[in-house]
Amino acid sequence: MLLPPLAPERARAIVSRVSGVNVLVIGDAMVDKFIVGRVTRISPEAPVPVVAFDHDMYRMGGAANVASNVVALGGHVTLVAVTGRDDAAATLTEACREAGIAPSFVGDPGRPTTTKTRVVTDRNQQVARIDYESDAEVSGEIEDRLIAEIRKHVSRCSAIIVSDYMKGCVTRQVMQTAVAVGAERGVPVLVDPKIPHLDYYGGATIVTPNHHEAEAATHRRVRGEDEARAAARIFRDRAKCQDVLMTRGDQGIWLLSSGVEGYLPAASREVADVTGAGDTVIATLAVMLASGATISEAARLANEAAGIVVGKFGPATASTTELLAAISAHAGV
Repeated sequence: MLLPPLAPERARAIVSRVSGVNVLVIGDAMVDKFIVGRVTRISPEAPVPVVAFDHDMYRMGGAANVASNVVALGGHVTLVAVTGRDDAAATLTEACREAGIAPSFVGDPGRPTTTKTRVVTDRNQQVARIDYESDAEVSGEIEDRLIAEIRKHVSRCSAIIVSDYMKGCVTRQVMQTAVAVGAERGVPVLVDPKIPHLDYYGGATIVTPNHHEAEAATHRRVRGEDEARAAARIFRDRAKCQDVLMTRGDQGIWLLSSGVEGYLPAASREVADVTGAGDTVIATLAVMLASGATISEAARLANEAAGIVVGKFGPATASTTELLAAISAHAGV
């Protein structure tokens, strides 16, 4: 069943309340570094391209990109994450502040700040990627400090997002704390999951697996709407969450909620880069739910936002102006 349409005037009413939204993002923040150059020849040393350096640039990735998406929509956000005590942590902190994100980082001297360095051509073709990371879960004093930061900032939030990239920040205790403080505040707790942590997410309001993750969790193929429906129901039972929003790439999304169930086709866009589209989906869901949208309305807006960002290179964001234009263009669909 197709999810109900969203009238442009209703979308505008929801978006008008975004400026009052405060979101607490918890998870694996990272730095995306891009080394950009031209390729004109193949190396004589090995069958690989020689990249003549032109420039480099940095973007926020992971949970930091989720937070950036909240800000782009007009919301306020605090980001709780673990970093190393290194130059990359300073880069990430500065980037957050410049973007309007309030960073609340716990520095761990035993790990690097997660950094993904991509070598790309001036035509946006990726040549190689180098990852600096530790995926060991935090524990002891570092975990205690993380939980203290969550409790410190939760009093102002109207939604909580847990962005789990399995880089060590999201432990069972951290997740349980997020669910508990969300229940205390009466605010939604949304999770972008990793399947090995599936049993961490019990009690979450919404979990947003992509269809590959849903297949891995349920041991079922997801190709059509009937298979998506069955997989979403099994996933909800196994994750012990309230609702599921499954992203399905060029097939759109499937929403399973107690009040509504159905699909939306992907917003029709030329795809440049799918990096960070899941970050956009969960950020938009959280912001719109906190702005008074129903789960179906929030799913509509999140689907449109994802369609916008996949047309951009690298981790990207969608503005409310772009979002309202997309809703108007697809009115009645």
